Amino acid sequence: MSTVFNFTFVPWFRSVAPYIHMHRGKTFVVAMAGEAIAAGKLPSIAQDLALIQSMGVKVVLVHGFRPQVNEQLRAKGHEARYSHGIRITDEVALDCAQEAAGQLRYEIEAAFSQGLPNTPMAGSTVRMISGNFITARPVGVVDGVDFQHSGLVRKVDAAGIRRGLDFGAMVLMSPFGFSPTGEAFNLTMEEVATSVAISIQADKLIFLTEVPGIPQDPDLPISEENPIDTELPLDSARKLLASLAPAQRPTDTAFYLQHCVKACEAGVERNHIIPFAVDGSLLLEVYVHDGIGTMVIDEKLESLREATADDIGGIIQLIEPFERDGTLVKRSRTEIERDIGQYTVIEHDGVIFGCAALYPYPEAKTAEMAALTVSPQSQSQGDGERILKRIEHRAKASGLDSIFVLTTRTMHWFLKRGFQQVNPDWLPEARKRKYNWDRKSQVLVKKLG
Repeated sequence: MSTVFNFTFVPWFRSVAPYIHMHRGKTFVVAMAGEAIAAGKLPSIAQDLALIQSMGVKVVLVHGFRPQVNEQLRAKGHEARYSHGIRITDEVALDCAQEAAGQLRYEIEAAFSQGLPNTPMAGSTVRMISGNFITARPVGVVDGVDFQHSGLVRKVDAAGIRRGLDFGAMVLMSPFGFSPTGEAFNLTMEEVATSVAISIQADKLIFLTEVPGIPQDPDLPISEENPIDTELPLDSARKLLASLAPAQRPTDTAFYLQHCVKACEAGVERNHIIPFAVDGSLLLEVYVHDGIGTMVIDEKLESLREATADDIGGIIQLIEPFERDGTLVKRSRTEIERDIGQYTVIEHDGVIFGCAALYPYPEAKTAEMAALTVSPQSQSQGDGERILKRIEHRAKASGLDSIFVLTTRTMHWFLKRGFQQVNPDWLPEARKRKYNWDRKSQVLVKKLG
């Protein structure tokens, strides 16, 4: 084994370890679009889900079958019809949906049963459970359109799903539901996944889709100048959704976003839109800091916010121990009072548990993030990353290209989160004049967007 491999693999594996610990025992609902299976991505997705489950995550897998049903309809010379973004399911379409669901369930179970030596599935044991967990009702007639056998979720058997997960199995669900009289209804994968995630209060809802995420400017194509917005706070997602036209196709920006917002509002704190076209996108989104798609996050304003004068005492109390041991440069109360508008804080039950300040240097299109502090009582719970993300959003909103930090003891924490070390001469002239050469702080920079 090469030395180069050792020096790249070991730091990488250590960098993902916090996420392995963080997600152990958590529940993910993964909604896999039928287009992913049609594109031949099922084997690699199965491998990644098996790996995620092996690291202690409970998984509910909901599959779609839009292209498979359309293919069945074409074979029978029947036209696929949609309205309001929902399939109109007549008798022929219902038969096609049942055939497609049965075939896909067989293919998915087969994919999770592979265990050939020298493959990622070697030695894996993935038990799958499926059943009639969804009670459905008809869509009915909407704006004069009779949706016939298309349905909506009426009720989710959350207790039954949890029992399957607690048994150690992966729960597999098709977009079908049944009425109390036994009538079958064709549902949408997106609604089933969202309803299940809400009912079992999943920790994550992940849409594995044909779109790469939501660009920072939804009106323009994705490019280097208009990249994917990796994190959308719920409030921003609501505003964006209100500005968009109603979704008709899966490629419409609002199509998956509306379900992420609904789940987020109902208590599912992390909701993701990621592309199946990128190999390993599930692993990249779950175990890499910046992820690969868009995450809609329930960021409660009362806990993560910009500081006010009422927070000065709490900030001083939080940072004093770190100033005494030399981790932070000492700041006077007068300095903090003067700069309070630059601070972001995390507050839990009236107590400040984390903070950071942002000092912009507009002429250099950059800003310093200073005094990043998290209380020892809440470290390793992601508060530092939440503050970092908020600081990044503030810097982006100000039109800045990067942020930088000066640190003597926490360099590796920043390196794992996308910062790069530079020479102190890189600093803006105004900041360079205040640089303490005796302290020998490391200068780390992160590019934004």
